[in-house]
Amino acid sequence: MPPRTRLAPAALALALIVTGVISQPASAATAATAAPAAATTTADPLLDKLTAIPGLTVVSETRPSGMRFFVLTLAQPVDHRRPHKGTFQQRFTLLHRSDDAPVVLYTGGYGLPVNPTASQTEPTRLLGANQVSVEHRFFRTSRPDPADWSKLDIWQEASDEHRIVQALKTVYSGKWIQTGASKGGMTSVYHRRFYPGDVDGVVAYVAPNDRVNPADRAYDAFFEQVGDADCRAALEGVQKEALKRRDRLVARFEDEAARNGYTFTQSLGSADRSFEMTVLDAVWAFWQYSDVSQCTSVPPATATDDEIYDWIDSVAGFSFYTDQGIAYYVPYYYQAATQLGWPALKFGHLRGLIRYPGLYQPNSVIPRELRSHHDPRPMLDVDHWVRKQSSRMMFVYGENDPWSAERFTPSRNDSYVYVAPGANHGANISRLPEAERQAATATLLRWAGVTGAQATQRVAADIPDDDMLPDRHTR
Repeated sequence: MPPRTRLAPAALALALIVTGVISQPASAATAATAAPAAATTTADPLLDKLTAIPGLTVVSETRPSGMRFFVLTLAQPVDHRRPHKGTFQQRFTLLHRSDDAPVVLYTGGYGLPVNPTASQTEPTRLLGANQVSVEHRFFRTSRPDPADWSKLDIWQEASDEHRIVQALKTVYSGKWIQTGASKGGMTSVYHRRFYPGDVDGVVAYVAPNDRVNPADRAYDAFFEQVGDADCRAALEGVQKEALKRRDRLVARFEDEAARNGYTFTQSLGSADRSFEMTVLDAVWAFWQYSDVSQCTSVPPATATDDEIYDWIDSVAGFSFYTDQGIAYYVPYYYQAATQLGWPALKFGHLRGLIRYPGLYQPNSVIPRELRSHHDPRPMLDVDHWVRKQSSRMMFVYGENDPWSAERFTPSRNDSYVYVAPGANHGANISRLPEAERQAATATLLRWAGVTGAQATQRVAADIPDDDMLPDRHTR
């Protein structure tokens, strides 16, 4: 459920050494003069403020488009209720525009790229803001060692973010806006629930609200009406054909797995179970990242085995439900199993073709030792708080996005819900009808305490936009 992560190598123009002094480019070091130069020290107030924060480490800095981009870590308690029980290093990044600009706190809900580079979310661009991007605990390098998985819950992560915000408020005095998409949008809601004073507003994109986990009629109803009847029939048809041709298609999948070293011992248990999971996921994945214009690409019942296999592979990815494909997402599926919930679809049109009833749920894809019972209380609590007590929250959904079928309903306290017509999981403010786009943008500017002119003055067009969706759909 994820923003699609742009994995690009980081070109580190400047490196920080342990003394906190930035090393100079080689060209500066070789600029010789006839007379010896006097030693000078260049003041760096921003770096001084960052290095003065207890437990913060500046890992690297680059300077894209005249701005400053830091990769940072902060020593976080493994358990915020018992901070003496050990710490881990949580990664986050800082895109610094100016001291007087607002700050956007971007919670992606997953890991940062291996080598982070500067990018900006839609609110960051609209506000001309600084941006802090946080890697969720237990993803990539932000995992305690040893890993106590019972400490991976929504309150612990919200407390991580709270400590980062409080630390950086010693650097920035302006307004704070939190944002995220999909699981990142959910993460921003949970932070707001537990620490409502940390930020001045939240913009949550395509954030599902699975408040009563078994009550998933909204998802089934979505698939009964999305698109047109011909497209829905074609999508159901390709799932049926794939399962009818299971023996031949699984054999092809097993050959591909052998060539690529894919295994199933930690996740689904067999190629056959992995195949069925991928087929079940195909229609969801289609609507999550495609649109009605691609309905014509769905193979008909008369298609060849190769055409059906290749289409499902292009939409859902057979490699995903392997040990290697799932490994990065295990923390998400653990959270879904324990607290977040998941869509439990009925798949009535596949009755008689499914071999593994109950397969379509998160405990199916994580190692056995991490499987657990779902606790419904956290999502019920969050839903009630958002409906009754929240303020300054904006939710943006996509009309054709499956994850938008179960939505948050905020209070009437300066809070709003928008739905982008025809949009999928990439819905954002720019895809709203013009009047709604202007209204949402004006609200965001007001929350951040800036004018449109101020924001425009700070915009750097050559900093790429981050679409805030992970590099693979997840349930």
